[in-house]
Amino acid sequence: MPQTVEQAKQAEPTGLLATAALAWRRIAGQAKKELYSYFYSPIAYVVMVIYLAFAGWFFFSRFFLFGQIDMRMYFGTAPLLLMFLAPAITMRLLSEEVNTGSYEMLMTLPLTTTQMLLGKFLAAFVFLAITIGVTLSYPLTIATLGPLDWGPVIGGYVGLLILGAAYLSIGLFTSAITQNQIVAFILGFAICFLLFLVDKILMLVPGFLVGIFQYLGVEYHTMNFSRGVIDSKDLVYFASILIITFMGTRLVLERRK
Repeated sequence: MPQTVEQAKQAEPTGLLATAALAWRRIAGQAKKELYSYFYSPIAYVVMVIYLAFAGWFFFSRFFLFGQIDMRMYFGTAPLLLMFLAPAITMRLLSEEVNTGSYEMLMTLPLTTTQMLLGKFLAAFVFLAITIGVTLSYPLTIATLGPLDWGPVIGGYVGLLILGAAYLSIGLFTSAITQNQIVAFILGFAICFLLFLVDKILMLVPGFLVGIFQYLGVEYHTMNFSRGVIDSKDLVYFASILIITFMGTRLVLERRK
């Protein structure tokens, strides 16, 4: 016999571990659905190919033009490429739901707003990690040509993933505040570019604000990762971006609901 709503609630597991397991299943289910939609969409493949084409050009141009092959050129330009990649990945996640009217149906599912957002974010992060992971062929190529210091390489990739996660959270926020995917992309790119630009104008700010503006700049923190150094202040910086934008996205959706 079909269960009533009260019977379904009573059948749900109780206890901290059981509640956490249930929440994870819901988040994973939402992430799986979103990840499938990425690979069924031609736009996702176009975005991935464009990123890899530019990343490959910056990597191999140093070899063909100067006869040198290393990862410095890639890690120097990848943060710029991520400013385009992350908003392109997230621009449809929430704006499309609202624009097509499927957001109301999504809210009827047994998902909290936080679980829904975590599922969408997880799917976007997995897609971004797969795209960045393809470029692992670059250091493997270098390793076949000569000795390679893997410390800065590993640190550089860890930094790209952390930076990408922060950019994805920003993109998710801009996707929540507009119903238009293109507007969401432009806003996401603008915020990411502002964070990239803020420590480039130190000569224009008063001396007592230089330290603050430098700390707010993205490149100031990614440089440590490219040297193979993982500093707590860098982790706090990116964690702050993630938490602030995620809470902002959740607030926008709660007010809309």
